[in-house]
Amino acid sequence: MNKEGKIYKILKEEYIKILKKKNLRGKYKIEDRNKNYEKLCIIIAGYKPYLYDVVFERIERFAPKDIDMCILSSGRYDERLSKIAEKNDWSYISSKRNCVSLIQNIAINHFKNAKYIYKLDEDIFVTEGYFETMWKTYEECNKNGDYKVGFVAPTIPINGYGNVKILQRFNLIECYTSKFEKPLFAAGSDRKIESDSDVAKFMWGHENFLPSIDQINKVLSSVEFSYDACPIRFSIGAILFTRKLWEEMRYFNVRHGTCLGLDEEQICSFCVNNSEAIIVSNNTAVGHLAFGKQNEEMKKYFIKNIDKFKINRNGK
Repeated sequence: MNKEGKIYKILKEEYIKILKKKNLRGKYKIEDRNKNYEKLCIIIAGYKPYLYDVVFERIERFAPKDIDMCILSSGRYDERLSKIAEKNDWSYISSKRNCVSLIQNIAINHFKNAKYIYKLDEDIFVTEGYFETMWKTYEECNKNGDYKVGFVAPTIPINGYGNVKILQRFNLIECYTSKFEKPLFAAGSDRKIESDSDVAKFMWGHENFLPSIDQINKVLSSVEFSYDACPIRFSIGAILFTRKLWEEMRYFNVRHGTCLGLDEEQICSFCVNNSEAIIVSNNTAVGHLAFGKQNEEMKKYFIKNIDKFKINRNGK
């Protein structure tokens, strides 16, 4: 290596060190129950407390025992979340600054043994076998598939990609088209799947057009094992990725403000630019309450129809 090459290498290494330090800088409090497992699940919560009873009941019920669980609340300390973590022997991290990229970095950096990271948002309703199927999909695709894996995700009805897969599976393309719009594999606030609360209700089984999320999951889990590569930006409310990917990205970028959506933009862009596929399992489904424009109306819908969101024991 010539002199210029050595100087470039040194400067690049220093730049990476500075960047990583910046992306980890922030005050936080940790209630540490780290068990040093190779798998970690981080649950980003703190802003939709009306969901906690149902969402965390599902996680408590379906999370395997070999995963370190950690609740994260960005920009606030939540006594209720602390108690949920204590009851389940999970860790809890709260940060002073409200930046979801920062608190994820803090958590992943703390759990040094974690090679594989499940990430869940507080409005995701996990189902039976979710964790195991995500892991199986990652392992199979990584070892025997035609793609270099970036991250793995479940089929999600309220999602720019997953909505079409669900409508196809349950023969509802024509019905959906007549009621709303032609479904496309497309993300964005211009699509009704991300902006119209009536669409969100429909995808939650409004007027009995679709079964419960547990029954949907049962149908998907009963068919032949398969997965697809998602060709569009994917909403990352429920994903599985590796520490290696996180390190190659040089952690999640931390900028001014809440950094809301920055982690999604970054990981999707990184995967595309580095030919690391977004892999979506066809054998597990999870529920997503709603996108931002739907939230206010869907909160009312959730409270009024809470039994629809609870574990459907007849769906097994």
